[in-house]
Amino acid sequence: MTGYGKAEGPVGTRKFTVEIRALNSKQLDLNLRMPSMYKEKEMGMRRFLNSALVRGKVDMTIYYESDGAEKKVQVNKSLMASYAEDLKEVAENIGQEQVDYMSLMIRIPEVLRTEREELDENEWKDIYALIKGAVANLQEYRATEGKATEDDFRARIGSIEALYEELEGPITQRIQNVKDRIKANLEEFVDQDKIDNNRFEQELIYFLEKLDISEERQRLKSNCDYFKEVLETGEAQGKKLGFISQEIGREINTMGSKANDSDVQRIVVKMKDELEKIKEQVLNVL
Repeated sequence: MTGYGKAEGPVGTRKFTVEIRALNSKQLDLNLRMPSMYKEKEMGMRRFLNSALVRGKVDMTIYYESDGAEKKVQVNKSLMASYAEDLKEVAENIGQEQVDYMSLMIRIPEVLRTEREELDENEWKDIYALIKGAVANLQEYRATEGKATEDDFRARIGSIEALYEELEGPITQRIQNVKDRIKANLEEFVDQDKIDNNRFEQELIYFLEKLDISEERQRLKSNCDYFKEVLETGEAQGKKLGFISQEIGREINTMGSKANDSDVQRIVVKMKDELEKIKEQVLNVL
């Protein structure tokens, strides 16, 4: 979701600039800053930006630079002349001959009036084109970042899948280690002629079933495949990738809790490390 877009160009006698900055956010959080004369167009802009940007904390600023030829203030000449006559009469009556009438009159309300600018629809079309250009630049920035993020996702999911394959040897060895350990403890504390081998096998199977992680491994593989499948489906899949990451994490955590073996535990820790990096990046996906 992070990105930056900018577009600028002449509109009438002014140079307009449109800047858009976007950061991560679960929803679209839109903040617009623009000259007051364009406020009536705000709702239309919001609808356009909602459909174009989807998610993110977005700040859009529209500002302009004037060429200096614009007239911003009007002088109410008739009112000023009327005040001048009154002030001159008062000055004569009180015997004040040297009076700076101009400095007095410009302080009087309504003598100087700021022009109220009206919206020019033709100018607005040019400004709206700049807005679209800034959005296009932001989307291009996002696309570039998105490609790098996708490559990172594929590399890390590939690492998790490689670690998944590494589990095969330690899991097989773990079963034999558990069997040997239980049998050694049994032989140490129970006379050989009192051991019921059939019962021993039944108890061993029951114990190994509690430690079995074959189902978790299968679900982990399926979720990794689904993650890669969603990467191929296009844009606006960030939330779905986040949910899949949570499911991958659930299977990895369950395998860790059932590990009962240092080699398996080390591989699980490596998987968690790769997954945490994926979760960090998922927050930046639409």
